Amino acid sequence: MSSCGDKSWQQVTVRIDGDRARAMEALLDELGAVSVTLRDAGDEPVFQLDRDSTPLWREVVATGLFSGATDTGPLIKRIRAVLQLSAPDAVLVEPLEDRDWERVWMEDFHPVRFGQRLWVCPSWSEPPDPSAVNLVLDPGLAFGSGTHPTTAMCLEWLEARSQEEALNGQYVIDYGCGSGILAIAALKLGASRALGVDNDPQAVTATGNNRAANGIAAERLTVALPGEHDTTPADIVIANILSGPLQELMPTLAALVRPGGRLVLSGVLSGQTTPLLERYAVHFDMEPPQRQDEWICVAGRRRAD
Repeated sequence: MSSCGDKSWQQVTVRIDGDRARAMEALLDELGAVSVTLRDAGDEPVFQLDRDSTPLWREVVATGLFSGATDTGPLIKRIRAVLQLSAPDAVLVEPLEDRDWERVWMEDFHPVRFGQRLWVCPSWSEPPDPSAVNLVLDPGLAFGSGTHPTTAMCLEWLEARSQEEALNGQYVIDYGCGSGILAIAALKLGASRALGVDNDPQAVTATGNNRAANGIAAERLTVALPGEHDTTPADIVIANILSGPLQELMPTLAALVRPGGRLVLSGVLSGQTTPLLERYAVHFDMEPPQRQDEWICVAGRRRAD
């Protein structure tokens, strides 16, 4: 991010109900924010797949980043008026020193091992074990670095299947691919080809970049938007999304798994497990869920209709 001559920034933060998150985002954009971030205001960590939908958090912290030269007085007055905020501390303004944010992010992303032999390594770091299966990853703007429990459980599932040689020659679909980490891991662990699907064009770009960084040919890993991809049923379909979208996508995902094929669902909080299992039990023999922190990963095998 360039400071365009400014040596500092101002961060404007407002805590609001989740149903007003999009209105707040639009308002900060209108007021000239360089960037807008929406994050969980409590302990309810869910990720947003559909960029056009309202985040699923009950309370949201909205943060707008403004140039250090911005007069925040009128800005705060406008936010208070639009949102009808009366508390003195409802809108917080903090100075933020200019930093090399890309380098800060790089310092926080280190090689991580999953299972016995799979490592996910940032491109600027040497693999700790050159003889292992090493996946080079720069997530960019797309979700998926392997550090979140939902992604970690999917990676561990794939690595465990590779130990049984159950991935060899398989066709894998990564639905909601984000950075492409799961599709690329499947290929590195023995799958013959993969398809990454995501409704965010930034994710399609990130997956393509990470595919190239790992030396994977485009014909082995295809990336597409929903509705623009091959619908041939796969041996394995992995969807690391959210419980709500997973519920809605059941017919789509079920149709993408061949009879006898495997389905892996993640991005599900523990309290959301039962209705999800019931939804997919129509077509799948579901296995006992795996749990990490408050997150669940569940696999199933497709029955013949």
